[in-house]
Amino acid sequence: MMEQPDAPLGATPVSPPFPQGDVLATQFLQAELEQNVRLRELSFLDPVCYVYNPLEYAWEPHEDYVKRYCRSSKEVLFLGMNPGPFGMAQTGVPFGEVRHVREWLQIRGQVSKPAQEHPKRPVLGLECPQTEVSGARFWGLFRSLCPGPEAFFRRCFVHNHCPLLFMSQSGKNLTPADLPAAQRERLLQVCDDGLAQAVRLLSVAMVIGVGRFAEQRARKALASAGLQVRVEGLMHPSPRNPQANRGWEAIAKARLEELRVLPLLTG
Repeated sequence: MMEQPDAPLGATPVSPPFPQGDVLATQFLQAELEQNVRLRELSFLDPVCYVYNPLEYAWEPHEDYVKRYCRSSKEVLFLGMNPGPFGMAQTGVPFGEVRHVREWLQIRGQVSKPAQEHPKRPVLGLECPQTEVSGARFWGLFRSLCPGPEAFFRRCFVHNHCPLLFMSQSGKNLTPADLPAAQRERLLQVCDDGLAQAVRLLSVAMVIGVGRFAEQRARKALASAGLQVRVEGLMHPSPRNPQANRGWEAIAKARLEELRVLPLLTG
C-alpha cells in the first residue's frame, strides 16, 4: 500500500520487506527493458523523422546511474518529460547535462549511436561539448544543496516519463505533446504504465513533475493505476521559459521548501 497523499515526508513507513541494493536496481532496469520492447512496437509518422532511444544506445551509463543510485525506496520521484538532445540523449541520465553527469554523478559507460542519426544532432556521449541548460540548472541546484550525490539519492530519484527523443526532418526537437493524437496516445499509454511500475517498485510517496506536462501526466497515470500518491509540480528550468531565466534556482528552492522536500536534501 502506498503512503497517503498527506503523509508527512520523512516519516518511517510501515511496509512489508522491501527489495534493496542490487535486487531493486535490477528490477528497475528489467522493467525499463520490458518497456523498450513495447516502445519498439510503436511507429511514428510525420512530423517525426528521427527517434532516439538512449535506453538502447546509451544503456551502459544509464545502467551505471540506476545501479549507483536506485538501491532503496524513494520518498520523492522527480519526473521529467522526455530526453533533450544534449542531455539524456547523450548520457542516458534524466536531465543529463554532460558535465554534471561526469563530474558530480560520476557516471561512466560507453555510448553507441541510434539506428538513424540526424546529422545536426550527433550522439557523442559523455564527450559531447554542448551544454543542456535545463540539465545544468537542475543538477546544479542539487549539487549546491547536497554535500554529494548520495545525499540527494538517499530519499530521491530522477526519472523521465518518456525515454524517447523525437526530431523533425530539420532536427527540431519535438515533445510528446507535438505528436499526432493517435501516435501520442499509444506512446503515452506505454509510458504511463512504466511510470506506475516505477512508482510501485520504489514505493514513492510523492512525484514532483518538472514542468506542467510531467505533472499533469503523472496525475493521470497514477490515478488510472489506482495509486494514491501525492503529485506536485516544479517549474521547468528550460531557457525557453522566461520566468526560469529570471532566477530558476531561487524559485525552485522556495517550491521545495514549500513541499517540505528541502529538509530531505539538507538534513
